[in-house]
Formats: sequence, structure tokens, C-alpha cells
Amino acid sequence: MINIRVSEEEFAYLCSTRSVRARAKAVFDKAAGGGTHFKVNLDKLPACAKFVQDLILENYPDLKVPFHSRWEHFNVGGVDRVTSLKTELKGLSKPERAVALADLAIISVYVDAGAGPTWKYKAKDGKDYSRSEGLAVASLEMFEAGLFSSDKSNPCRVDSTSLKALEVATLSEAFQVNSSNPMTGLEGRAQMLRRMGAVLEKQTEFFQEGGVCRPGNLLLWCQKQEFVDAQVLLKGLLLGFADMWPARVKLNGINFGDLWIYPVDSQPDYSHVQPFHKLSQWLAYSLIAPLEDLSIKIEGVHEFTGLPEYRNGGLLLDKEVIVPRYPESLKKTHTVNSDFLIEWRALTVHLLDEIAVLIRASLSKDESELPLGKILQGGTWLAGRKTAAALRGGLPPFQIESDGTVF
Repeated sequence: MINIRVSEEEFAYLCSTRSVRARAKAVFDKAAGGGTHFKVNLDKLPACAKFVQDLILENYPDLKVPFHSRWEHFNVGGVDRVTSLKTELKGLSKPERAVALADLAIISVYVDAGAGPTWKYKAKDGKDYSRSEGLAVASLEMFEAGLFSSDKSNPCRVDSTSLKALEVATLSEAFQVNSSNPMTGLEGRAQMLRRMGAVLEKQTEFFQEGGVCRPGNLLLWCQKQEFVDAQVLLKGLLLGFADMWPARVKLNGINFGDLWIYPVDSQPDYSHVQPFHKLSQWLAYSLIAPLEDLSIKIEGVHEFTGLPEYRNGGLLLDKEVIVPRYPESLKKTHTVNSDFLIEWRALTVHLLDEIAVLIRASLSKDESELPLGKILQGGTWLAGRKTAAALRGGLPPFQIESDGTVF
């Protein structure tokens, strides 16, 4: 564990998406000068953007694209599970319903780190789902069954009491894990959820309402703010859930789950901190709909960055926009804190912005009409999934040593 002392201004900056973008751009500039594990082929970028644009128009010909959020995954297989859930919740008041939906979004996002290449989940509809969609459906069905609630009369909620008592064996059974259906990072997920329970009870400002600590109560905290924009929401998520992450890099004693030292062998100080905040940003995207249910509009959503994970990053590799300097790198297993992985993720963040610029220009749309969050959904994530399926049967471009909390 590394603890870095920074000024108040530096701390605020590293909690913002501005720092994610700026430091990703610095890695891109370094790559352009030949100083990273990757070469950048900008001449390949227009074709990649066209591939993404064609998928957007194919799936959303009216360009009414939703934000890239957890909600789109719940309805995999053509089953409208979200509408069914809302029907279950119709007896609740508007705020209660919004908190319940936020409970689900938060718990589902935080169990979404990669499950491994072979894990599958058999849903109530009898179909098998894998990877992110499988985790989405599994978490939804667990939520509806009351796995995360200590109040049996109110199964569709997540509370601290239930999370703190969650055992690996319980989670394993719920995810249908066995010797022939292994899941990567199962124990890491269970530990993280137990830590979340403790965090909810510690951070009562964000999560306690009516004597009960629930992650979805964060919406009520947002409702109390005079003004909520993207950076306020992100900072609330980063600080509110800080202690649930494994100890990696701390700023002024506060834990961050997706913040790294780059290069890995450099001095651990402010200038070498590489932030991504991937899961926290995806969670922010996923809270937009529940917040809107409370008539809370989040300003500045366009300031969120692209999500540096294996679908978006894999697309750039598959379309040869970025190419490893040493091809054998793709045959190795990489740790999350390695220079190779950090550079890949940083290049992904920057190049997703470049793809968005090309697509908006081609479609004559501005950033407010087609923000990055919609291009991800329409979009780059789907394009990365498509190329992975065609080239590797859906597998990531290389193996990542995951503990179930980042990938």
C-alpha cells in the first residue's frame, strides 16, 4: 500500500475526470514519441470510428442512444427485466423506488469486474449468460430474491447489515460457481461487498436514512445538495466508497480503487499518479436514470471519460489503432498495476475521445447532442465486443491477473 501526501487542490484534481483525461493524454504523447509499450497508428483511427458509427446507426437509427450504464445489461436476451422490477416496486413511494433502483445499480456495478472466460449464469428464463451481462442478470436476480436485504419483508434493497454478513459460500452459490463453472475473483468480490457494508455504516452522511444504511441513499444525499454536477457526483462516489477498495494507492490516507503509480518503478508522488476511476464513472453513468426519477439532473455528464476496460481497449487493439511494440506481450498475463496495462488503459481513454470527435463531425452533432457516454453505449463497447467475438470467441485481447475489483 502506498500513501501519498498531496495538497487540497491536488487531491480535488485527482478526484476529477479532468485529471483522468490530462494524464491519459500525457501517456498518449509519450506513446507518440516512442516511449511506451505501444505504437499508435492514427491513420487507422478513421476506419475504427466509421466501424463504431455504423453500429450506432444500425442499433439506434434515430440516434436516441441511452447512456452506457448497467441498465442496458439487465435486459440481455430480449427480456425486459427492468420493467418487471419496476412493477415489483410500484407500491413504493417515488423516493423509495429511486433508492431501490440505485441500490441495485450500485451493487451490480461493484460486482462487475471480470468473471473469467468460462463462467456462465443460468437465468430464470433458462438461458445462459456470461461476462458482464451474466453478472448483471445474476445480481438482479439476487437482488429480487433478497440476498442483499436483512428485511425479509422488503427483499428489493441492499443494506449494511446484510452485506457485512455476506459469506463467500453464499455468493458462490448465488453465482452458480462450482468446479465446472469457476469464477475469477469470487473471494475478492465477497470481501469488497463486506467492506461496503462497513463503509455504509461509517459514511452516514452519504448512506444513512431513517436509521438504515443503504448505498442507494446516496441519491438522497444528492437531493440535498444545492447543485449536483458530474464532478460532485463522482467525488461523492469516490469518497463515499473509498474504504471498500483493496489497499493500493492512498491520497492523504484515503483509499482509491483505480488509481496507480506510473511508471510503476517511479517515485510515488503526485506527479506520477495515474487515475482512471473506471467503475466509479460507470456507476455515475448508471445513477443518471434513478436520479432523474427524483427530478435531479446531473450537469456536465459529458465530462466523464471513456471507460478503460477490455471491450473499449480491445477494440483499439483489434482495429490496430494501437499495437504492442512487442507482439509477445499479448501472450502474457499482466497485472493491473503494470506499465503495460496502465498505458493500454490511458491510450484507451484518450483515443475514445478522438473517436467521439470524428463521429460527431460525421453526424453533424455536438457534444451535448451526442456525449461520450452515448458513443460508448452505441458504440465503442459494442464494437469491442463484436471484434472480440470474431477474433477470439469473445475473449479479452490478453490475460489480466484480476482480483475481481477492477477487471
